[in-house]
Amino acid sequence: MPDSPIKVEKVLAELNRLRTDLDKDPTDPEWFALHHVFCFVSYKIGDFQAYLDETVKPGEHPED
Repeated sequence: MPDSPIKVEKVLAELNRLRTDLDKDPTDPEWFALHHVFCFVSYKIGDFQAYLDETVKPGEHPED
């Protein structure tokens, strides 16, 4: 398989940054959504990398 245009770890790092920018509040819809998406993607990291490999084309993602 060719190199991925973007690594899942980069996306996870950004999700985590967004999540930790907020006060931990399970009743806040924004924190709740970010937290659970981060956890789910972390749990399914291989599947998410496969998704990125299949759908994200070169030039369609932030540069390093």
